Amino acid sequence: MGLITWLIFGALAGWLASLIAKTNKEQGWILNIVFGIAGAIVGGFLWGLVSGDGFDAGFNIGSLIVAIIGALIVTFAVQTLTGRRT
Repeated sequence: MGLITWLIFGALAGWLASLIAKTNKEQGWILNIVFGIAGAIVGGFLWGLVSGDGFDAGFNIGSLIVAIIGALIVTFAVQTLTGRRT
């Protein structure tokens, strides 16, 4: 994926994860992108460990679900480490 696609994908995954985690009001669009991209990396790594498959970096529903789960993990980790909501 190109840079613009990563930004759009990260924004979408981060925004959906922030809606699920109910942190949408506390974090802006920049944190949505950062958490979404970090979530895609973390989720892809964990998916590779669990399934034994490589990470598909394409823009598809499976990658989006993995990125959302990863973004939720990143959000939870940040909240736990900082002791506050993002």
